[in-house]
Amino acid sequence: MLKYAFWNNKGGTGKTSLNFQSILAYAEKYPDKRILTMDLCPQANLSELMLGGLVGRGSSKLLEIQGRTPRASVGGYFQLRLPQPYSAPTVFNPRDFIISANNFNLHIPTNVDLLAGDPLLELQATAISTLANTQIPGSNPWLAVIDWLKDFLSPIEDDYDIAFIDCNPSFSIYTQIALSITDRLILPVMADDSSRRALQNAFSLIYGLYLPSPIYAQHSFASKLHTANRTLPKVHLIVKNRLTQYMGAASAYNAVLLSIDTQIQKLIGSNPDIFTFSMLKKGIVEMRDFGTTGVVAFSKGQSFNKLNSGRHNISGRRVQVREDYKIEAAKSINNLIIRV
Repeated sequence: MLKYAFWNNKGGTGKTSLNFQSILAYAEKYPDKRILTMDLCPQANLSELMLGGLVGRGSSKLLEIQGRTPRASVGGYFQLRLPQPYSAPTVFNPRDFIISANNFNLHIPTNVDLLAGDPLLELQATAISTLANTQIPGSNPWLAVIDWLKDFLSPIEDDYDIAFIDCNPSFSIYTQIALSITDRLILPVMADDSSRRALQNAFSLIYGLYLPSPIYAQHSFASKLHTANRTLPKVHLIVKNRLTQYMGAASAYNAVLLSIDTQIQKLIGSNPDIFTFSMLKKGIVEMRDFGTTGVVAFSKGQSFNKLNSGRHNISGRRVQVREDYKIEAAKSINNLIIRV
């Protein structure tokens, strides 16, 4: 199973919306592929979209599955692990925590399963971090905790062809757990300077680059995984998101995007092993702003490919989805998934 994570060390870059539409477009394009969606964000926005969005009461449905016994979410699985953090449970079925999203939202293809997100992650984070940092002679508690999702997937690894992981912008312990199983990383960025800085932060946090002092290196995520002979995720795509918001004479925005290109090009030269691509153009995807089309699609928990153009009723308001805009939005997402 090949595992992709959408992550950036900055909120608002569109990672969840890109992830959601990518999952659906991939599932529609490859109906014979089995897909696992893993929501490792406490906000659980991806799960709410998968379960029906605003119109389909995705939030209420998420509460419903979190109320099951066992709790059908990543928080429910982590709750199981807290009493025995350093070894995989002997009696354990990951299927107890996974749901078929199509049972809740008919717009989701039947080849997509969901490990739902959970606000419980924020409450669990302190306890999980404490367990990971416990000193136990002759063992590696941090690695045992980091392997929680690896343990989760082990019994079902052959049941899926691909996994899409939605990560929180933070680098909290649950984000590290998610990134430790990731094969390929998709980094959305915006045409603003905070995105450029966040991209640099991402390379510091995951790969130990740009650190202000060598003292940080020995405690870095990369160093700990390397010491354990584990591989790091490779950067697979940089998605320049919502570019149509910055069209026109806004040369400052263009300057930021060019500086991001320069930054990535230098890293390809100095650290080629952290990328799946050797040429910049192979790793850059340009994404248009989804506008009203996106608002409607996300409200209904639906893909652009299947969304009807014309008028829609969203929370008592009539909004218009233009056919040409919808087609362009679908093209943008399809251009992303053919690179997956």
